[in-house]
Amino acid sequence: MTTNSIEREIVIAAPPQRVWDVVTQAEHLGTWFADSSAEIDLRPGGELTLTWREHGVAHGRVETVEPPHTFAFRWALDHGSRVEQGNSTVVVFTLAPEGDGTRLRVVESGFAELAVDAERRDRHVQENTQGWRAELDELRAYAESVSV
Repeated sequence: MTTNSIEREIVIAAPPQRVWDVVTQAEHLGTWFADSSAEIDLRPGGELTLTWREHGVAHGRVETVEPPHTFAFRWALDHGSRVEQGNSTVVVFTLAPEGDGTRLRVVESGFAELAVDAERRDRHVQENTQGWRAELDELRAYAESVSV
């Protein structure tokens, strides 16, 4: 049976406003998350585009923008595809102050609703679980070193 969500929490030695900027601004997303570029219309319903040299373009749609605490987007399973019913998951970033830093929680959910076979769904969960480990480590290192 497919897990419906991936959850990860990290603490970043940077203030919430800096982490918010790193998570929501295209010039930062294109550095720690995508490895080529990013575009974002930071409003509910806005377009999100993440580009990787090896994987191509991932399309998304902004769902929630509540600075500096909650940011969510929906992104398509297949790179190059637009977000539609049954082909996307939702990623929610929640930021909370913790001492001088920020506790960042990421939850990606909706895998059980993907309109693909169980094997592909399980593979997507596994790939994204590994991906979030790597991406959040990159986010932490980037947020702790960049000045915004």
